[in-house]
Amino acid sequence: MNMDLKRIFRHLSTTVWSGHRAFPASSMQAVERAIRETEATHEGQVRFAVEHALDLPQLLAGQSARERAVDLFSQLRVWDTEHNSGVLIYLLLADRGVEIIADRGVQAHVGDGWESICRRMEERLGRGEFEVGVVEGVRAVAELLKRHFPKQRPGPNELPDKPVVL
Repeated sequence: MNMDLKRIFRHLSTTVWSGHRAFPASSMQAVERAIRETEATHEGQVRFAVEHALDLPQLLAGQSARERAVDLFSQLRVWDTEHNSGVLIYLLLADRGVEIIADRGVQAHVGDGWESICRRMEERLGRGEFEVGVVEGVRAVAELLKRHFPKQRPGPNELPDKPVVL
């Protein structure tokens, strides 16, 4: 078992309050608004989830932010959209790590296009620009979705726009 003691300490010391400081209610409303506005331009369904830290058993098992994002993609049912067009933007605050997981309908067209969005978001987060980083990330994801899945007709909003705080 490979234990990264610095990572474990960072996760144990990143509290729920850290998440509230980084994302006060006004920031969460701005993220929700960005998701709602951008979904009007494409056929995709975007969710944003932020988690302050992983639990000790997850850390001891060596769970990565990517593995956690894949779990949440399923738990939040982001995969359960009519056109397989769900996209999860996941932020693990203790690691300042961003992962984007897309359903197969989107992934087939976008491929590795998410990587640069994740890195730009992480740069903003590293400077403490949480709201700006996430809103810019939502808009960048929307640009890719608009390019590959432009809005054809009004349709139902299949996933909630409200950010998930874990």
